[in-house]
Amino acid sequence: MKKEKVLLADDVELFLELEKSFFHLDRFDIFMARTGKEAFEVAVSEKPDIIFLDLYMPEMNGDEACQKIKSHPELSEIPVIMVTHPDEEELERCYQNGCDDILFKPLKREQFLAAANTFLESSHRLAPRVGTRVKVFYEIEGEKLFANFTVNMSTGGVFLESEEVLPEDTPLLMEFILPGGKKKVRCNGKVAWRNMPGKKQVENLPAGMGIQFVDLKLEEMDAIRQYLQTICEKNLPKEADFLRF
Repeated sequence: MKKEKVLLADDVELFLELEKSFFHLDRFDIFMARTGKEAFEVAVSEKPDIIFLDLYMPEMNGDEACQKIKSHPELSEIPVIMVTHPDEEELERCYQNGCDDILFKPLKREQFLAAANTFLESSHRLAPRVGTRVKVFYEIEGEKLFANFTVNMSTGGVFLESEEVLPEDTPLLMEFILPGGKKKVRCNGKVAWRNMPGKKQVENLPAGMGIQFVDLKLEEMDAIRQYLQTICEKNLPKEADFLRF
């Protein structure tokens, strides 16, 4: 059976070893980084199935590393879980840079396992940007109105299917309603990367754009997170025995 890859990044050796102890080493390859810069480099070279980043690290903080990972066309689908303190400003930093989930210090084994189980299966990775079809309306500089459907979504952004692909860093005003809960989300965004028609960077996705959320409110982040967790829970196997409980 092919092993799944897990990247753990923290500048404190004790925390790295603690996180490592949660996994069966016969079923996982564990990679460790001690700086944000090193974490990004390992992500590029190894393309892990899931990444855990501490927020504060030397050379490059975890939120900066997360933003670079989520903006990279070959890495953007990897789930990134930030580890930090339950502080309002720190939470916003993590979410604004595209993380898929957040764990609070002091790190609890049960929370760590629950977060990992949300994004991993025993045989393959679930897409962290969960597949869902939601109609998104967006404007450019308050002038031209577009409407396209998402292919996938995370708390950090969406991938929109579109033959009309905008330039990277184009600012957008976005609005959409989450299925089920009828929660309306209205926020700014920007084009993080493009899957150009006829010249795709990611073959398993249609032509379109990866859009990064810019100024989500915390209640909107929570609503998106709950919606995505509901989808993940429906798709998870009943017996997830791939982690050490």
